Amino acid sequence: MGAIFPNDVLYEFVTLFVVLDPIATLPIFTAVTVGLTRRQSLLVAFYALGVSFLVLLFFIVAGQHLLEALKIPMASFQLAGSLVLLLFGLKMVLGKITDDAAEAGTSASSLLDRAIYPLAVPGIAGAGAMLTVVLLTDNKIRSIGEQVMTTGILLLCLTILFGMFALAAAIFRVLGRPGVEIVSRVFGLILASIAVTSLVIAVKMSFGLPTG
Repeated sequence: MGAIFPNDVLYEFVTLFVVLDPIATLPIFTAVTVGLTRRQSLLVAFYALGVSFLVLLFFIVAGQHLLEALKIPMASFQLAGSLVLLLFGLKMVLGKITDDAAEAGTSASSLLDRAIYPLAVPGIAGAGAMLTVVLLTDNKIRSIGEQVMTTGILLLCLTILFGMFALAAAIFRVLGRPGVEIVSRVFGLILASIAVTSLVIAVKMSFGLPTG
């Protein structure tokens, strides 16, 4: 395998950071932590990021093997992931995600329950993130060292997300509720657009058409 160049690290960092979508998950985090103390809110953030890391680590280690064992082509996985991502993006545009998060927060029996849905999955470790880590750690073209590097970059991105969650209250004071709703809907539209693009590519791959 070739050497790992700095631009590869930067590319993977930007790709993972964008697909984890920290801005879009801030409204979800705020909704599920309503009424909690700062310490409890930080625990929810820690649990959510921990669960997200474990889910994505599973796909890094076993995702490709699982797809091959089930004889699921990468195009089919991308197609299914794109559909889920599209539905998630549309729910963000319509403001349904924050409503679901608020409802989950009020009905959750523990901090871990608040952290898992919809913050950890599908908020952070969503279909797009799962697909991305599988592609970035392709066993056929990536060495073990490169896959470890990708895992380290994922940890860095999640650490930055924790910092953003810790500053969520300050960010929301600056933006205000209307600003947060606007940002959430805009990012939902971007997410839906990314999903449609990925969906078109997956369909072309399925029929052996050029994706360029």
